[in-house]
Amino acid sequence: MAAERELLRFSETEQRVYGLISTSNGLKAREIAGELGLEKTEVSRLLVKSALMREMCYQDREYRWHALVRQQFPHEGLYEFSGWYGLVKEFLAQSEEEWLAVLEDGCRRIGRNLNDTRGLIHSFLDCRKVMLGLFADLKEMADGRFQDWEIVFELRFNRARYIRIYADVLVLTGERAFTLEFKMKNRIDPDEVLQAAKYVPYLEILLGKCVDVIPALVLTGAADLFEFVPVGQTEYELPVCSGDMLFNVFNEYMGFLQE
Repeated sequence: MAAERELLRFSETEQRVYGLISTSNGLKAREIAGELGLEKTEVSRLLVKSALMREMCYQDREYRWHALVRQQFPHEGLYEFSGWYGLVKEFLAQSEEEWLAVLEDGCRRIGRNLNDTRGLIHSFLDCRKVMLGLFADLKEMADGRFQDWEIVFELRFNRARYIRIYADVLVLTGERAFTLEFKMKNRIDPDEVLQAAKYVPYLEILLGKCVDVIPALVLTGAADLFEFVPVGQTEYELPVCSGDMLFNVFNEYMGFLQE
């Protein structure tokens, strides 16, 4: 079944193998087996048959396996799946025109449809405005520590058949990854709450167990909104905020106001 309809579930062994590959400079099957205490035949079978390995890793000419995105900071390989990728200080240094030009070029590179019939470019600029507001707020609270965070606009890990990861904005602080779904609306839609949380399981695998993945829905047409909303029929809740309250999401998990 396609991943956009139902997320695949991976075994603990698959995730261990992928985690080792994604933190290495390239390993052969026998080396993976030795590191993890597994049989080489089991590892070889996973490397060939597992969608996780087939679609998030590759094998070089020396039969060593590598992850498409390395689990390190900054994340080597993440640029290849991003409309715009860089450090926060690089984002802040670009004018609106420079940033948009790079984003549009990046979207074409990753195959992102730039059809503007629904105001796509306006939504990009709306998103940029909110992120600038967030970093202006953080400047007052975080003593510039956010400058070296990674930021991605239009993450599209969709070259694979089964594994798909989408994010309007991804902010990587080191220990945390905030995946932000933006909507130019002022009311909470339960389906959009589900959408904001949809790719968290894959991001947790992609980024590794040491990174806490935090989804949030940002409604740029609202104001003074910050609350936690249940995801579907589950007990899990995620933050929903207006653009002017995005700082509260980061503060909730990073505790700037408590310092």
